[in-house]
Amino acid sequence: MAWLAESRGHRAATYHELWEWSVTDLEGFWGALAEWAGLRWGTPPERVLAGGDRRMPGATWFPGATINYAHQALARVGADPTGIAVVERSQTRSRRQLSWEALADAVARCRAGLAGLGVGRGDRVVAYAPNIEETLVAFLASASLGAVWASCAPEFGTRSVLDRLAQLSPSVLVAVDGYRYGERVVDRRREVETIGRSLPSLRHVVPVRYAGLGEDGWGPLLAKSGDLAFEPVPAAHPLYVLFSSGTTGLPKAIVHGHGGIVAEHTKVLALHHDLGPGQRFFWFSTTGWMMWNYLVSGLLVGAAVVLFDGDPAFPDLSALWRLAAEEHLDVFGTSAPFLLACRKAGLIPGRDLDLRRLRSVGSTGAPLPAEGFRWVTEAIGPQVQLASVSGGTDVCTGFVGGVPLLRVRAGEISCRLLGCDVRAVAPDGSPCPPGLQGELVLARPMPSMPLGFWGDGDGARLRAAYFEDFPGLWRHGDWVTFFDDGACVISGRSDATLNRAGVRLGTAELYAVVESLPEVADALVVHLEGAGDATGELVLFVALVPGAVLDAEVRSRIAAALRTELSPRHVPDRIEAVPGIPRTLSGKKLEVPVKRILTGTPVAEAASQGSLANPDALAYFETLAGAGTPGPAGAPVKRPPPRS
Repeated sequence: MAWLAESRGHRAATYHELWEWSVTDLEGFWGALAEWAGLRWGTPPERVLAGGDRRMPGATWFPGATINYAHQALARVGADPTGIAVVERSQTRSRRQLSWEALADAVARCRAGLAGLGVGRGDRVVAYAPNIEETLVAFLASASLGAVWASCAPEFGTRSVLDRLAQLSPSVLVAVDGYRYGERVVDRRREVETIGRSLPSLRHVVPVRYAGLGEDGWGPLLAKSGDLAFEPVPAAHPLYVLFSSGTTGLPKAIVHGHGGIVAEHTKVLALHHDLGPGQRFFWFSTTGWMMWNYLVSGLLVGAAVVLFDGDPAFPDLSALWRLAAEEHLDVFGTSAPFLLACRKAGLIPGRDLDLRRLRSVGSTGAPLPAEGFRWVTEAIGPQVQLASVSGGTDVCTGFVGGVPLLRVRAGEISCRLLGCDVRAVAPDGSPCPPGLQGELVLARPMPSMPLGFWGDGDGARLRAAYFEDFPGLWRHGDWVTFFDDGACVISGRSDATLNRAGVRLGTAELYAVVESLPEVADALVVHLEGAGDATGELVLFVALVPGAVLDAEVRSRIAAALRTELSPRHVPDRIEAVPGIPRTLSGKKLEVPVKRILTGTPVAEAASQGSLANPDALAYFETLAGAGTPGPAGAPVKRPPPRS
């Protein structure tokens, strides 16, 4: 803000004024951001938006410009060659770290190795590998050549991997032989062989001897030194392909470009997370989730990135907090379910560990209820900013989140992020007033919106995914309630809405209440329409903690808590105990697939089991469906009282 006033004569006294300008003057904001952050253009853009066109879809960012993500990511090499760039913590091997100079050398060698395999601009390089040094180096080397990157976590089954990677016709696969998850060694050699055999476009498989089970092709790939060079590509040149969860069909192959990702990630990490050189950034993620791409972009702002591979609850839930203390993290990112699990386990990391350097905890993947916020403040420390973030793979960033300039209220996301014109709209597309729940939409384009879907030549699938319901607006698929100061509450996915007698109910607030009960480990709720009357049937499934029993008393306590803390409409018609709640590998609950299974859809069609963390959890719902389970305007949200 000070730089804008001095260099551009633009004065914003508050964050809200800055945000208002950022979404009103798109060219002014993003042009200023690029200059302030020092984006390393090969050829500068002719302007920020082609023709000043803000249409969605159709906006073209940074026309005429060339840039390279890897060039920006390694900008710190010259200024701090011996400073730490990467720290790797793994349950498979001992701790590693790379200086900026060592990282640059590894990328140059990998670049030379890939070029020797015939990889060039536009070729696809893919990985079946965890969040480790080799994966990051291969990604940066791929980007430096102008090749297109995609990765799958090695927890994915072969069907899920092929559903994703086969869409891209890759030429090179980098794959580990296995990994350790807690005490368990997982051998992936057979899966790698199947994947390699099933991708006819592959010219080379580079085996990484990570678990000590197979041969090593990584050393030979990096054997020859090479020049650290960067192919200047258009801003709209594909950088990587991210995939939707694929729980209900073939995953969408979402293409992101160099210019859009560099601009957006620089903005969100430098400003909203307040990250910069000399700081350490961590977010728990696998390589199959967009948060891995978000994490490694810490390099764009000169921060050291801390990679972790393994079971985050091994040998206990304190494992990642110990990592935070030992690695002197500045920003620690995780998921809402992880924070709630720590709360339920009674952890107090701020008392037991030295977390004085930690200044921000990020939470994403699911809405974080108020008690999760309070736990962070009480158990970690009042100096820590809780940044609850919501966005998506589709834009590889957040729409709403935190910023150091604003207070944090329990249960709320602090603000719309800069450059994100996020709104709540009613079913007819009209704006919802503050305090009224509506569909989350974007009214103006962002640089990191997808270039398209891979193979979607005419853009028909892209338009159908985001723009059919509200022409000219991006519909994201979340329920959101904004308040008059710009803070908001996300209430869950709009495609998993509970509709009782015409009133829409979000699932997030229901889970917050149910999962706070000591007997409940996890929960999932579905609304089955037409199950005997006009209101349908609301069914709550709960996974219990070891030793707990779903008896009449527990059922009564669940119902009473929902009635008292939410409303009588939230009280389910049935409460059933299940062995486990099905989740994707990134931790999302399968509300829609479970509903489809219960209404007669075969499991194989309702959910791709290879993309699930616990595919066996679907068996109960299949059995229930076979036993004859019945088939198939905004709601006001009460704001919590202000807290100090």
